[in-house]
Amino acid sequence: MKWIQLVASAVAVAAAVPSDCPEYEKYARVGHAPYSSGRFKYPSQRPDERCRSYVVPEVEQTISKVGTLVKDPDLYRLFVNTWPNTVDTTVLWHGKALDNPDEELAFVITGDIHAMWLRDSANQLQSYKPILNTTSHNNNNIASLYRGTINLQARYIAKFPYCNAFLPPPDSRLPPNNHKRGLLAKRGDTVKPPYDPNQVWECKYELDSISAFLQLSWDYYDATKDAEFFGKFGWADAVRAILKLAMDMMQGTYTEDGHVNKSPYTWLRDANSATETVSNGGAGNPVAGNIGLVRSFFRPSDDSTIYQYFIPANMMFARYLEACVEVMETIDKATASQMRDMARGIEAAVQKFAIVNHPKFGPIFAFEVDGFGSHNFMDDANIPSLLSIPHLGFRPNTDKVYQRTRDFVLSRSNPYYGSGPVLNSTGGPHLGPGMAWPMAVIMQTMTSDNDEEIVHGIRQLMGSTSKLGLVHESVNTWDDSKWTRSWFAWANGLFGQMVLDLLDRKPHLLAKSYQ
Repeated sequence: MKWIQLVASAVAVAAAVPSDCPEYEKYARVGHAPYSSGRFKYPSQRPDERCRSYVVPEVEQTISKVGTLVKDPDLYRLFVNTWPNTVDTTVLWHGKALDNPDEELAFVITGDIHAMWLRDSANQLQSYKPILNTTSHNNNNIASLYRGTINLQARYIAKFPYCNAFLPPPDSRLPPNNHKRGLLAKRGDTVKPPYDPNQVWECKYELDSISAFLQLSWDYYDATKDAEFFGKFGWADAVRAILKLAMDMMQGTYTEDGHVNKSPYTWLRDANSATETVSNGGAGNPVAGNIGLVRSFFRPSDDSTIYQYFIPANMMFARYLEACVEVMETIDKATASQMRDMARGIEAAVQKFAIVNHPKFGPIFAFEVDGFGSHNFMDDANIPSLLSIPHLGFRPNTDKVYQRTRDFVLSRSNPYYGSGPVLNSTGGPHLGPGMAWPMAVIMQTMTSDNDEEIVHGIRQLMGSTSKLGLVHESVNTWDDSKWTRSWFAWANGLFGQMVLDLLDRKPHLLAKSYQ
């Protein structure tokens, strides 16, 4: 039984963020009193209640409940600062569609970048799945935020299925972020098929982004069993667009007679970093076709892939595509059957092409493959990752191939595993060697059943906030004063999600002191 009990009769507090509230990116860079009573003396980093973007009574009730269960004052303060970060700071707009007053829409930004990433917003909301229900009578509730985000993502995907990050919809009447759009224009992105720059912030095709939409959809349905919602608006059309894209992205570089296929999607940028552009005129390195895997031009770090069959995203896509079959069967049985067949085909292809013999660890999952026999042994901190396979629900942490893969990922054989007195975890090429990501430590604890490993992870995380009491994007493994992003809502929410997960699985570990 879940430890959280919801109080459905609470009264919501709904208010626009006043114009005199400080910009949170600047607010998060300095500490604010009162400080926690433990040795870390974490500041209080939540904005004042009147400056919070989406006040949810169940969030406040959960924070109070956790306070009775987490005994370490510093650990509890870190939870209070991090878990509500998405609803406190990133719900830029929540309302109704202009063309349909019954359709909820929500625009959830990633933090310091005022755009909505499909992946980030889906994962930010997953942090609140434990309090997701449809019985709340509050005007501001998590279920409405989920529905609004699903509806808006569905609209974007149906129009621009290859794109990953979006600007506020016209329905919000929010002004466009011209600075960010100007920044993109200077980069010189050349993308086919074309997109509308008034709606799209960036159009990097990432298989994990459309997988995140399916994850968000499943999380809502799994918690609420509200299948009726999915048949009302644009969800089914978005899924059909995803299926068409996936079929196109199963196409290889060459035809059977040796001609070169025209890529359905190409992406180029005038960049001085290899991960910020795509080789071969924007089509990527060659891949074998029709092997059951789906190509991805970019990783969840927004870095370009080397071999486009990116395995963690294929795992995530298969897992949530098949999960959402149950929802689609209430709308369109033919599409549901197509979803099931594709998911099972990907699962079989992962088994056939993604398990590669490592000279030290034996048969493990490769990070990327091309179908010709080439493979990439590494992992990246961003989810989906190889480390996150049990978190995705693709394989349990007891799976032998996963266990060997995990041993590889958490070793120096992984080229992006960073070591030092601050953090020992995976980073990635996005920020380079020596910059470890707290997100990877969080995922290590969430996929572990070992008490000692979990305690070690918690201690590392508590010591890597540079006294700001928030979870950064990355931290130098030897110097915690060198970090990136004071305001990264996904990582903050994931830390809170980890605490709630441990209260279910390992409550005794949160009843101890970390002083």
